Amino acid sequence: MNSLIKKLSKSHQDCPQCPSPKLIHTFFESVLGLLFPDFASEILKEEEQVAEKIEELKHKLSQVLLRNKHLYKGDGIEIANGFFDNLERVYDLLIQDVQALYDGDPAAKSVTEIIRCYPGFYAVAAYRIAHLLHSYGVTLIPRMITEYSHGRTGVDIHPGAKIGERFCIDHGTGIVIGETTVIGNCVKIYQGVTLGALSVDKEDADKKRHPTIEDDVVIYAGATILGGNTVIGRNSTIGGNVWITKSVPANSKIYYQAKMYNPDLDQTDTYIIKNEG
Repeated sequence: MNSLIKKLSKSHQDCPQCPSPKLIHTFFESVLGLLFPDFASEILKEEEQVAEKIEELKHKLSQVLLRNKHLYKGDGIEIANGFFDNLERVYDLLIQDVQALYDGDPAAKSVTEIIRCYPGFYAVAAYRIAHLLHSYGVTLIPRMITEYSHGRTGVDIHPGAKIGERFCIDHGTGIVIGETTVIGNCVKIYQGVTLGALSVDKEDADKKRHPTIEDDVVIYAGATILGGNTVIGRNSTIGGNVWITKSVPANSKIYYQAKMYNPDLDQTDTYIIKNEG
């Protein structure tokens, strides 16, 4: 028991070196509420109130960074200032994402419904906020934000991924987007899609391990696309449940077709690649 007490005591002593999950989750929810009042605990009706809220959150972020200098390189105050100076770009991207979701889902009755009810929007919002902080070289905190969203939505997007404009996640549950994934503009992804790595060796940590998805691609439910050299060409459609480890040319359609010849024979599975270039 004394050995356990010593181990736990050291663990508790070391813990204050990192920000608490609750603190980071609260910060994220506050930033999201600032950008979209649908998530806010209070409505900021005057411009002065908005400006004050930005300064309040900027101070909170700078204090978190100054207390945890081991999580980044550089000046914590400058990073906090840069984050909020570039938050407008995140907001503009999210407005485009919302519109893409609304345009692409006949079941959506309003933009407000998208913002308040769609897990895909929440997950992308968490990613875009975390990605901005990640772009300043901050570690751990962006991951805490996206993992918080992961727990709420079932969508796992690494903050290091690069995602373009008008990104649409429909339904969302079970989606995985790896750290070095690159996604272009106007891409739509359905539930259960994995954009992952072929190798999980630690020595490959600094390499591009995840695929590139070019503009105007649709990826249907359950598709798995793996590998850092795998490129899905623009304007392609990836059917449900396919497994892809090689590049696909632009304007392609890939789908899985199972043929059953006879109950006494084995099923023959074939993948069809149709190029409409």
